[in-house]
Amino acid sequence: MALLMRTCREAAALLVAQEDRVLPIGDRIALRIHLLACKACPDFERQLLTLRQAMKQWRHYTEEDSAAEN
Repeated sequence: MALLMRTCREAAALLVAQEDRVLPIGDRIALRIHLLACKACPDFERQLLTLRQAMKQWRHYTEEDSAAEN
């Protein structure tokens, strides 16, 4: 079980890393367990998701602006 325990710092690093790549199964399981047990890290995960959605909308918005200028 100790292999599946992650600190908040490690969990945050995994949350950020999963933006760029698929995590190995052990890391995904450990992250889910940590998120179930921690009060702060799910909030950080929601913040990351909000930022990702905002950046996606911003990219789409700037692409529309560029197309309208041409």
